Amino acid sequence: MTWQPELDDLRRREKLALAMGGPDKVKRQHDGGRLTVRERVTGLVDRGSFHEIGAIAGKAAYDAEHQLAEFTPSNCVMGRATIDGRPVVVIGDDFTVRGGSADATIKEKPVLAERMAQEL
Repeated sequence: MTWQPELDDLRRREKLALAMGGPDKVKRQHDGGRLTVRERVTGLVDRGSFHEIGAIAGKAAYDAEHQLAEFTPSNCVMGRATIDGRPVVVIGDDFTVRGGSADATIKEKPVLAERMAQEL
């Protein structure tokens, strides 16, 4: 037995999550003079230090062959990083996914971020 199909599904979810709300919505952010959440995080933390947690959380739909057909990522991006060498937990809303609407957030992600920050 191999886990390759499941691993492929997770990688596909991750790729779709990194695309955020899609090219049109990313363009709309940029056209409005705004950065995406991942661009904001990159500008805030030490280079290469951000480790995203829960990128594949979101809403998935599967076709009749049990293949991933659609995936809408959570609009909440969170993870660990460093700022000036100090460990931090970073969380931000992705306004390319449902306008950053709170009802689109996986509610456990902000709770986890707060818990992780308290443990630092």
